[in-house]
Amino acid sequence: MRVIATYSIKGGVGKTTSAANLAYLSALHGARTLLWDLDPQGAATFLFRVKPRVKGGGKALVRGRTAVDGLIRGTDFDRLDLLPADLSYRHMDLHLDGAKRPTRRLARVLSPLTEEYDRIFLDCPPSLSLVSESVFEAASVVLAPMIPAPLPARTLDQLSRFLRREAVRRPQLLAFFSMVDSRRKLHHEVVRELAGQRPEVLHTQIPASTVFEQMGVRRAPVETFAPRSAGAEAYRALWEEVLSLSAG
Repeated sequence: MRVIATYSIKGGVGKTTSAANLAYLSALHGARTLLWDLDPQGAATFLFRVKPRVKGGGKALVRGRTAVDGLIRGTDFDRLDLLPADLSYRHMDLHLDGAKRPTRRLARVLSPLTEEYDRIFLDCPPSLSLVSESVFEAASVVLAPMIPAPLPARTLDQLSRFLRREAVRRPQLLAFFSMVDSRRKLHHEVVRELAGQRPEVLHTQIPASTVFEQMGVRRAPVETFAPRSAGAEAYRALWEEVLSLSAG
């Protein structure tokens, strides 16, 4: 079972969009896939038409008082299930802090699902916190979307340093540019500065496109309603690149 976390210290960089589209592509190509929406805002949960509620809340889940299997919900798509968000996740740091070996709690929640799923995606809240540390210990791969702003390298450096110094189990870090506007000179300059110079930065770029806004209206991944769009093509290319570099 591979665990892939879409994560960023910053919000608004296309993290949930990426988690939803990549999880869908994983399932589309035959893998039994689970998406866990760890963000209390519940955007991925809304997108897949599931009620944002976890019986017993996040505390019961991470403390082992609630079996994870009974909380998983099916989606409209074959082989793709969802572990929903819950408003109580806003206190997840506190729930983890009061648990024994807190950074291992998310991995322990997922461990019973080894035989049931081939891949699990974690849609993470934007922060650098105890939740993040627990995510890093559970994940095989951390996918970090970056917008082509003046300071993406600094954000990437912060994350790299944190993983080197603090993470007990270091996941593979892969970063990619999202919301790239080909008409903007600054975007070209930032992408040129990092792409090809940092080994963890992938070649695929996700364009800025109104097709991604339609995901919230249609409540479905872009591949299902606009498969010929530049956005859908970009996510297919990104998924192939991730697979080629992460061994599955």
